[in-house]
Amino acid sequence: MTGVASNRIQINDTTLRDGEQAPGVVFSLAEKLAIARELAAAGVDEIEAGTPAMGDEEVEAIAAIASAVRGPRVTAWCRLNEADVDAALRAGVKVVNISAPMSRLQMRVKLKSEPHEVAERVTRVIGYAREKGLEVALGGEDSSRSDLRDVALIAGAAARLGVFRFRFADTLGLLDPFSTYEYIRQLREVTDLPVEFHGHNDLGLATANTLAAMRAGASHASVTVLGLGERAGNAPLEEVCVALPRTADARTGVDLTQLVPLAALVAHAARDSIPRAKPIVGADIFTHESGIHVAGLLSDVRTYQGLDPAMLGRRHKVVIGKHSGIAAIRAICAAAGLDIGGGVGAAVLARVKTIAKLTKSLVPDARVRQLAHEEMARSEVHDSL
Repeated sequence: MTGVASNRIQINDTTLRDGEQAPGVVFSLAEKLAIARELAAAGVDEIEAGTPAMGDEEVEAIAAIASAVRGPRVTAWCRLNEADVDAALRAGVKVVNISAPMSRLQMRVKLKSEPHEVAERVTRVIGYAREKGLEVALGGEDSSRSDLRDVALIAGAAARLGVFRFRFADTLGLLDPFSTYEYIRQLREVTDLPVEFHGHNDLGLATANTLAAMRAGASHASVTVLGLGERAGNAPLEEVCVALPRTADARTGVDLTQLVPLAALVAHAARDSIPRAKPIVGADIFTHESGIHVAGLLSDVRTYQGLDPAMLGRRHKVVIGKHSGIAAIRAICAAAGLDIGGGVGAAVLARVKTIAKLTKSLVPDARVRQLAHEEMARSEVHDSL
C-alpha cells in the first residue's frame, strides 16, 4: 500500500506475561523493569505486565512496573475469578485483562460450564472488578475454535458492564490469514467492542494473521518482542509494526529505530540469541553477498532492498564470499583507494572464492585488500618483464 496510513493501531505488548511463559525463560525484576521502560520508550500503547495470581513476587513485580512506567497503559492478566481480581488490586494496577474460554471444549474442560453459565460468571467477576474501580478488557481464550454466537453472548454480557475491549485469541495458533480475516469481519458484526487480536505462531502465521485481523477491523495487536512465548511463540512486535503500514493501511506509535536495541535487551534477558536472518532485527537482513544483487545495489539500492534500513536506524552492508562478483571486489578496494583493473580484479575474485570455499566463511575486507595489493604487485612485475 502507498500513501500515509490512516488507521491507527494500538500495540499491546505481552512480553512480560505471555513472553515469559516461553519454556525456560525467567526475567528478574531488574530485567522486567528494563524491558518495560524500553517498551515505553519505543512507544507501545499497552504493557501486559504479568499474572498476579502467580504469587506475591509477581504481584510486587507488576506493582513496580506500574509505578515505574509512564506512557503505556499497564495491565495485569486474570483468570475468571474474584481471587485473581483481588491479586491484581494488590499489584496496584488500574486495568485488568480478564480471560474467559470461548470454545465449548475449553468451557467444559476448564469451567465445567455451558455458554450461558460462562456469560453469568463473566457478569459476576467483571461486575466485581468494576465495583472495585478497575477498567476491564475481556479476553477470549481459544476464540478461534469458538462459535461466534457464544462469543456474542459472552461479550455482550461484558459490554453491558462497561468493558473497553474484547481480545480474540488464537490460543493454539490454528488460523491462517484468510480464516482470520473472516472471523474478525464477522466478529465486528456481532459486537461493538474494539477488538484486539492475539495470535500464536504454531503454523508460522502469527504475523500474517495479525495483519489480516487489522485489515478486517481489529484495532489492537497483541504482540511480544521477538515473538517470544509459549510453544512457537506469538506475533513479533517488530514484524507487526514494520509490516502494518505496508499491508493494512495502518500505522502505530512505535519508534522503529528502537526495535533493534529492544530486541537485543529481551534476547539477553531470555538468555537467547537473535537469529542472524530474523526479520527486521536480525544482523544479516541488510547484508548482501550475491554478485548479482550487489551489482544492482551499487547502482540503486532499491534493486534488491525492499525495506529502507535507515527507517530502523540501520545501514546496508556488502560482504565478500563465495557468491561475490567483480563489482563488489572493486567497490571494497575503491573504498580504500585501490583502483584495480579487469585482470587484477578477476584474479582477486578467483582467490576470494577459493578462500571462501575452503573456510566456509566470508572473507574480511582487509583480506580482500591484501589480495588486491598482492595481485597488483604481481601484475607490475609481469608488465616489467
